[in-house]
Amino acid sequence: MSEEYQRALGRRIAQERKRRGLSQAELAQLIDRSVAWVSQVERGVRKVDRMSVLENVATVLELPLSELAAEAPVVAATTEEVPGAAGLRLVLSGAHSLRAMLHAAPVPTTTEIRPRVERAWHLTHESQYVELADLLRGLVPALEGAVRSAPEEQRPELFELLATLYQACSAALAKLGEPEAAWIAADRAIVAAERASDPLLMAAGAFRLGFVFLGARHFDQAEETARTAAEALWFLADQGKPEAMSLWGGLTLQRAVITSRLNQADAAYEHLARAREVAARLGDGRNDYNTEFGPANVALYEVAVAVEVGDAGLALRVGSAVDTSSLSSERRARLNIDLARAHAQRRQVAEATATLLEAEAITPEQIRNHRMVRQLVADLLTMQDPPSSELREFAERVGA
Repeated sequence: MSEEYQRALGRRIAQERKRRGLSQAELAQLIDRSVAWVSQVERGVRKVDRMSVLENVATVLELPLSELAAEAPVVAATTEEVPGAAGLRLVLSGAHSLRAMLHAAPVPTTTEIRPRVERAWHLTHESQYVELADLLRGLVPALEGAVRSAPEEQRPELFELLATLYQACSAALAKLGEPEAAWIAADRAIVAAERASDPLLMAAGAFRLGFVFLGARHFDQAEETARTAAEALWFLADQGKPEAMSLWGGLTLQRAVITSRLNQADAAYEHLARAREVAARLGDGRNDYNTEFGPANVALYEVAVAVEVGDAGLALRVGSAVDTSSLSSERRARLNIDLARAHAQRRQVAEATATLLEAEAITPEQIRNHRMVRQLVADLLTMQDPPSSELREFAERVGA
């Protein structure tokens, strides 16, 4: 969407709103959006990024959709392969379980293989996808063979490691914008967790599946997965089992993001409040099942929710106060992305650029291959004429 179209659309919506005698609050209520969202759209600092929303606005304002969408944007998708994505897809494409059923395989000890599984999660959190693909290329077949060749009493622990490994694979693929492959990995993780007879590990698989659906914008499926898993876990979380509290909290934070993207601000903040209560009971942040759940992560999600519903001021206030020292590089970089989005909503291009450069210094591979970053940088380029040398150089690195 060009900046000129964005501003023209905002002016047209404001003009037609006033023609109908509506306040911004009244229009916001009619189209199920926040007042901040309406204000930002009318000022040309926020996009109407879904045709269904634009259609709703046109209906309320009693206008033909064609009058608002005449210059609707065509978003060009990059076709460049993200490093590591192809390797991870190939790991999932191999018939490793078939080979394992037909041919006996060595059974490594869990003390030998567990550090390699933990290494996979470390690489996922650090967004080092090429190295992760190299590791999984040998580790997945080895574990698939081991769980089928091991004595019965050893299998549950090996299936637990296999489930954890597939979760790491799913998390990486979801971040790389590969929802189909990420879904396969998450499903395999859940099946392996069930064979390990570990319900909490199954819930962790559902947590990963929720991120897959979120990334693919399948919000109804994301909500159904997170809701049903959280409801199943609640009695354990309510009893104070720390691992269940972490998983329940992570799923509830997911629900906060889902509802914020559906512009259901009240529901989003209710989910945040419930997650905050459980995080306070846990005390210091934990990392059960790689959820990183705790007070700091709740604050990070509050920033994300505030940005989604258009409350840039709240996002910047919360984000500037949170201590992220206990969180992974991935989460710290993601906070910077959301803070940059908040600065962009205020047309603070220099601040947004500086924040993105900080994120790049933390996890360069994640930032340079993030679809949201690419779109944000494209928006910043339209706001600054001429763009600064730092922004131009960063745009080249991310392919914006």
